Amino acid sequence: MSTPRHVLVAGASSGIGAATVDALLARGHAVTASVRDPADAAVLERRHDGARLQVVRFDVTDTEGMAEVVRDVAAAGPLHAVVANAGIAVAAPLAHLPVDDLRRVLEVNVVGQVALVQAALPALRRDGGRVVVVGSLAGRLAGPMLGAYAASKAALATATQVLRAELAPRGVPVVLVEPGVTASPIWHRALAATADLRDRLGPDVQRDYGALWDQLAAEGARNAEGGAPPQRVAQVIVREVEAPRPRARRLVGRDAHLAAALATLPGRVRDRLLAARH
Repeated sequence: MSTPRHVLVAGASSGIGAATVDALLARGHAVTASVRDPADAAVLERRHDGARLQVVRFDVTDTEGMAEVVRDVAAAGPLHAVVANAGIAVAAPLAHLPVDDLRRVLEVNVVGQVALVQAALPALRRDGGRVVVVGSLAGRLAGPMLGAYAASKAALATATQVLRAELAPRGVPVVLVEPGVTASPIWHRALAATADLRDRLGPDVQRDYGALWDQLAAEGARNAEGGAPPQRVAQVIVREVEAPRPRARRLVGRDAHLAAALATLPGRVRDRLLAARH
């Protein structure tokens, strides 16, 4: 076990974020966990009563508010790592997705994560800290109906690569963790958002894409319960938080490794394989 350190985990209300908080505390680290909802904050505090946990609230799209909280967190003592995990998903045909919905996904999943790193960077450089970004296999392999989410994760992977190149010479390692399908409430939230989108997009779009929507809804419901346990991803995140020399990228799960392999196929072959699933 490494010397206990202080880690900020953003997007800690459930799924991978909550499992990462659990794993870090179990390893003896001090954790600051960020959530948006006061109810989620109360749940975390009750579950870890007496542990070295501080729960803070911010929305990654509120750049100024988030930066203020992060400055307060950093002022309390050395900051060893930031885990950028906040994210949302919607399922809808990209050709018809309202631009405001697309913008919201990109704002949370890409801009908000970069803004978090920017807010924490002075402390990370001061304290010799690092960044762990949680991506997705969707950033390597995109199929129909998940275009907004996949585009955001591909953009996040690119942004992480750039941050790594910029910050490594300045003593701040940046790691991208890319999980496969993971059991998480994000699926339930995505399904709720999808139902609303179907209503808003109208009967013509529903007629053309209804079968795909139904298939994805069934897959999402299965994934919410039957995906890989988030603890598996959390273990990898903790290893990169503690590693003397963290890796650049970490795939988690057989499906993530398969997606990485499929992404190297010629475009037409890859597109046919993805179309065959739908």
